[in-house]
Amino acid sequence: MNFFDQLRTLDPRDVGRWPLPVRGFFIGVIFAVFAAFGWYMFVWNDDRPLLQKAQADELDLRGQFESKQQRAANLDAYKVQLAEMERSFGAMLRQLPGKTEVPNLLVDISQTGLAAGLQEKLFQPGSEKGNGFYAELPIRIKLVGSYHDFGSFVSGIAALPRIVTLHDIQIAPVDSKTGYDNLSMDVTAKTYRYIENEGAAHPAKKKTGGAT
Repeated sequence: MNFFDQLRTLDPRDVGRWPLPVRGFFIGVIFAVFAAFGWYMFVWNDDRPLLQKAQADELDLRGQFESKQQRAANLDAYKVQLAEMERSFGAMLRQLPGKTEVPNLLVDISQTGLAAGLQEKLFQPGSEKGNGFYAELPIRIKLVGSYHDFGSFVSGIAALPRIVTLHDIQIAPVDSKTGYDNLSMDVTAKTYRYIENEGAAHPAKKKTGGAT
């Protein structure tokens, strides 16, 4: 009689009379079930948070690796883009006058209005305002002329080799009879000066006192 035939003839109510190999087999099965349950409760549940953290760290590291790999693949394109940005920045920087060039730029702005056929009623430079590597110089301007003359003035300002921007533009007729041929424009022009290393080194003051 083989093992499976023995299993079919067993009386579950009389375990004591089962053959020894069969009893050993079922004891082993029961032991394995309890061992697996104990391992799940006391080992797997305790180590599960560590496993989950390791899996999350793996996903994070994988994402970092893929991101760095993508940046490395585009390194040459980034270098070209950086060089282009540096060239553009250098070109804009050259459009900012130095301290010694500001008076000439103010003359150019005034002359642009006169060349457009406008009458200059006010030309009042304000105080410089520092902003990082450049300083902003506002200029209050009041001009009188026709609408087309104002257009010529704006075009002339845009054509200047230095950066000049126009703000707070207000246009109104000088009187109700002249219409568009005699207008008044109040505007604030702003130019920007590159801040060089000014006053970095000042001559040291001589010490006073001592033997005379």
